[in-house]
Parts: sequence; structure tokens; C-alpha cells
Amino acid sequence: MIHQPAAHSPKGTIAIVMALCASLFLTNCQTPSKPMQRAMDYPQTRTENVKDTLWGVEVADPYRWLEDDRSEETVAWVDEQIEFTQGYLNDLAWRQPLRDRFEALYNYEKIGMPRKIGDRYFLSKNDGLQNQSVWYVRESLNGEDKLFLDPNALSEDGTVTASLGSASDDNQYIAVIQNEAGSDWQEIHVYDLATGTPQGDVLRWVKFSGTSWVGNGFYYSRYPAPEGSELSAENTYHSVYYHEVGTDQSEDRLVYRNDNEPNRYHFAYATEDQQYLILNSSTGTDGNSLDFLDLTDPKATWQSLIPGFNTRSSVVDHHNGRFLVLTDIDAPTYRLVGISASDTSDWVDVIPADEHLLEGVRSTGGQLFATYLKNACNAVVRMDMDGSNPRTIELPNDAGSAGGFGGKVDATETFYAFTSFTYPTSIYRYDIDTGESTLFAAPEVDFNPGDFESKQVWYESKDGTSVPMFIVHKKGLEMDGNRPTYLYAYGGFNISLTPSFSSSLLLLLENDGVYAMPNLRGGGEFGEEWHEAGMLLKKQNVFDDFIAAGEYLIDQRYTQSSRLAIAGGSNGGLLVGATMTQRPDLAGVAFPAVGVMDMLRYHQFTIGWGWIPEYGCADSSKADFDNLAGYSPYHNLAPETAYPATMVTTADHDDRVVPAHSFKFAARLQACQAGDRPALIRIEKNAGHGAGKPTSKILDEQADKWAFMFHEMNVALPQE
Repeated sequence: MIHQPAAHSPKGTIAIVMALCASLFLTNCQTPSKPMQRAMDYPQTRTENVKDTLWGVEVADPYRWLEDDRSEETVAWVDEQIEFTQGYLNDLAWRQPLRDRFEALYNYEKIGMPRKIGDRYFLSKNDGLQNQSVWYVRESLNGEDKLFLDPNALSEDGTVTASLGSASDDNQYIAVIQNEAGSDWQEIHVYDLATGTPQGDVLRWVKFSGTSWVGNGFYYSRYPAPEGSELSAENTYHSVYYHEVGTDQSEDRLVYRNDNEPNRYHFAYATEDQQYLILNSSTGTDGNSLDFLDLTDPKATWQSLIPGFNTRSSVVDHHNGRFLVLTDIDAPTYRLVGISASDTSDWVDVIPADEHLLEGVRSTGGQLFATYLKNACNAVVRMDMDGSNPRTIELPNDAGSAGGFGGKVDATETFYAFTSFTYPTSIYRYDIDTGESTLFAAPEVDFNPGDFESKQVWYESKDGTSVPMFIVHKKGLEMDGNRPTYLYAYGGFNISLTPSFSSSLLLLLENDGVYAMPNLRGGGEFGEEWHEAGMLLKKQNVFDDFIAAGEYLIDQRYTQSSRLAIAGGSNGGLLVGATMTQRPDLAGVAFPAVGVMDMLRYHQFTIGWGWIPEYGCADSSKADFDNLAGYSPYHNLAPETAYPATMVTTADHDDRVVPAHSFKFAARLQACQAGDRPALIRIEKNAGHGAGKPTSKILDEQADKWAFMFHEMNVALPQE
């Protein structure tokens, strides 16, 4: 049971926050009446007299014009900020040595998990520095690689990604999903599996969709063509369609659309036996409903399997007349139940709830593979289809992350990946008959894993809650209170952070740095109760957990404030922004990446409305407004405050957390920053929220980040 605090704000009780919020909020939103004396001559950002009145409170938004990401003025502002930031970063002595070392570390062959389609194996490979991984096909598992699809040939700058969707039952066609410049918008193409040639089918305005093949086509989800900017226009009416190969998208059959509820997600996928089509609907990123349609009956109508939207469930398989459903209903750590397709009130436990989180279940080769999360590390148990005969799969070690175990019902083998902080991601083949794992592919990275160690510690948050944190550093490194330390976290959306390898982190660890990753409330590491303790009106718990992690690292003499960096992306960018405004003295450096910084307007852009179940909405209630206004990073920046040396990062094609969040926050931060610490914004062009970023951009961005951190911490460059 998680103890809930009586207050969720560093300013005191909720009542005090609600009483003070209006005056503090309005004051913090004002532009200083006279120019501040700043050590850095930032590009000028004009302000305008834009105000909203929410629940009787007048809210200033002087940088709203930056929301128009395609205006000439905004484009000019972006170019000026890019020039200013790159000028600063290019002068750093650390930058080129780090860039050179990172390229050497990153230059190793990366191999994805093989996928068997028919009698052949498809897998992705990157020779080391290719911008995108290339898809190959093999006639046998250890056979010769033959080129199937090279995404690098789809664009001049390597910003188009391509992933393989589902394949037709006769193994003649496969859906290929492409993204450009990091955008969430997708195009679906159909390729001939034998020749690797596109068939001419192109489906547009696809977003947040997979493909599920049935017959001569597949189910997918799309939006109507957006009105206005493709980047920031609100996306509504997510609908399910069926596309038949060889036809134009205009002929696709509408399978499901809810005209009464435009702000919902809808995903459809067929069970492997193709007897049922499952419809997963949600009001946002938390909670969903499940419906099913009998595909064997032309007159069938949608039937409710699990109503929404207060629980979280997904169909794993259909077996012996029952849907196997992973659910948190009456099970905060999740369980697998079998629900009769003929009587949906008939439930049986297949895998009962455990003290540890049941993170996922795969049905492969007539077996169930259950992945558990034990103190943020994975364990995998194989079972018969009824949940009996459990056998633990031996992983390379107990402190890492495993994923995979997919395949069809007739599979005789499956594949999984394993990684940890010091164990580069490796691929294993698992023989279902013998239960033996054999190494399929392991990368050769230019480092010695034995030089480093990782451990998990527990620390106390503000309200007494015990929170775990992973810490990684060189073996034998003396903790003298002076180590450059990088504190990274997320804390939201039921997402779990588990150990994984990053060659970028070696740039920190090799230079006697410390990496720390706490598992904050709001994440999914300990089930739904842990998640709910860090969402909506309890969001302050997340910030308190993060602040307490920083204080622990300082108290235990890993570092000091001037050599502590706080970092996070997306919801983690919000985390960093809120921590900066609540405790500007905690860290010397801050990296808020692609963050949600305007908590009063986030729901008005693209699919921001989908985050309302997690955050609440300022337009919906005064309680939500007071809560969001109390921690919204953009609105809580205070004039003439010494904030950490900050490098905000975003991208001009981010259509998930639109760059306006970072633009407005950075502009306001530059106006408020006191002292000589820089407040920069690094804007990547032809990139998005992060996924699919080409190697060249990854190398530059990581070198910039670590060079900025070491420079601002006054860490001396090693002498050769």
C-alpha cells in the first residue's frame, strides 16, 4: 500500500496552493518591466499582450505567437536560436573529442531479432554508422543476407524509417510502415515478399497504427487529412479501415468510427486464428475498452468484451473458445484471464496476479511466455496454455531487461533480446522443444564491461515513500562528492524504466561520471497503484521523488549540486522543467528534452487531448486548473532567478509534443535567467519526437549534450 501525502506541492498544502496560485501564476507570467542584465546576448524574442481568463484567473501568455510553427517570424526565430546555440556549442573544447569517441563507440554492427515469415527469416542490420538499419532476408537462420529493403535509399538525408508490419497468410505480401523526419504520421506501403518490390499501394494520414492481415488485405487505423498544419493541428476521429491489396486508399472500407466521440483512439487486430477482430478503444493514454466481432459470421455485430475506460486490458490470444486477456481488473499488478467468447461473464484465471508486475504475455508455439518485472528488472516464465507447468527461462543475469518471445502457434523457436547497463543488447534463439537458449548475435563494442558496476539503492521521498534507483559508475570510483552525475527519469504514463545499454552513457562513465536512474511514481514498475500515485492531482509526488533522488546523490557524496545534471524527455521533459522551477538550486545543469511545458494548453495540439487521463485538463475543472497551474514549467518560471545551465532540446517535426512547448519555455527562460549560466535551445531540423533519428543526428546531439554538461560543470578535459 502506497502512503499518500497530505500535500502535493513544495509550497505547502493543496489549500494553500489553491489560494496562492492565482497571484503567483499571474506574477510569474509577466514580462519584466525593464530589460535584465544578462551575461549572454540571446536572440531577441518579442512579447505580446495575450491573456486568457481561466476560472476567474487572468493568465498571460506573452510568447503564444511561437505556437505558429510555420509562420515566417517563428521560422526566423528558430534559425536565430539554432545559430546562437551551435555557435556556443562549437566553441566547447569537449565537443570534438566526445564526438570522435562516440563515433568509435557507436560504430558496431547492430542486429535486430529475426522474424520468420514462411520458411525465410527477415531481420534488420546496421553496419555501425548507417543512418537507418537495413532489412535483409535469409533462406535459413544462418544463411546469406540478401537485401530486402534499404530505408537509406528512401531519402537523401536518412530521415525516412521503414518497419515491417504484418504479412499476408500466403506469405506473398507484407505491409511496410514508413515515417519521415521523425513525424508520427505514417505511410503504409505494400511490398512483394519474394522480390522486395513495392506494389504501388500507398496509405496516408496513418498515425498510431499497426497492420493486421486478413484475407487479401489488412486492418489499420488513420485520421482524416488534417485541416491546417500537419505538425500542430488537432487530430480527431481516429478510425479503423480495411485495405485490399491493389486498390486505391479511397476505396478502403470503414470498419469503425465513433462520430459522437472524436477524441478517442481505435485499434483493430485479428486473433491469429482469424476468427475474431478485436477493437481496442481508449479515451487517451490510460484506460481502454475491448470489443470483438465474429469474422466467420457476415451478419455479426460488435460485442462488448470489457467496457471502458477505467481499467487496462489487452487480448493476447484466442484459445479453446476463450479470449486470453491481460488485465488489471481486480489485479493492480495484472493477471491473465480466459473469457468465454460465447458468455463474456464467464472468466477463469489463467495466470493469477502476483506480488510482482506481470508486464506482458506472449502466446507462441502453443506456450505462454510471461514477462514479470521484479524491482524494475525482468524475469520470464514459460507456461502451458492453461497457465500450468511454469518454467523460469534463465537469462544472462538477474539485473537486466528482456523482450521478444513472439511467434505463431506452430512455431518451434522464438527469439528474445537481453540488455543491461553494462551488457550490450544481444539476441538469443530459444528452442521451444528443448527449452535451451543459444546466442544468435552479440555486438562488439569498444569497451570492457568489467570496468563498470551497477547497483540498485532505495531512498526516501518527501512523504516517506521508498523509491528505487539504479546507479552506474566505474568500479572502485571514489565518491568524493565531486563526480559529474547525470540523473535521468520519466515518471508517468505507466511506463517502466528498466536497465538497458547505451553507448552514449559510456562517454559519461569513462570520464569518471555517475549515471542514476530512479523509478519514480507515475511509472509502471510496481503496477497500477504506483502509476496512480503519480498522476492527475498526485503528480507532485513525481517531482518530489525526483528531487529526493538528487538530494540522495548529494547526501551520499556521489556529487554536489553544481555537478548534478537532471534530464528527461517528453513527460520526462516536463519533470525536468517542473523540478527546475520548484528547486532551481538542486542541479547545476538541466536537459529538458521534447517536454510538455505548457500544461494549460497541451491538449489543444495534435493528440495532446489523449494525455488528459494522465494530467487532467485546465478547461475541465478548477481543481485541475489549480493543480496544473501550480507546476506548469512555462508558467512558473520567475524573473531574475538563477536557474541551472539549461539546454532545451526539441525538433521542428515533433508532432507528438509540438515544439511550441519548448520554444515558449526557452524564450521565457532566457528572459528570466539571472547570472551567467546559459539558457540554450537546441532545435533539430528534419527530426521528430525521437524515434527513427538517423545516426548522424544522434552522434551530433549526444556529443553536444555531454560537452555542454562537462563544460558547465567545469570538468577538466583529460590530457593525453
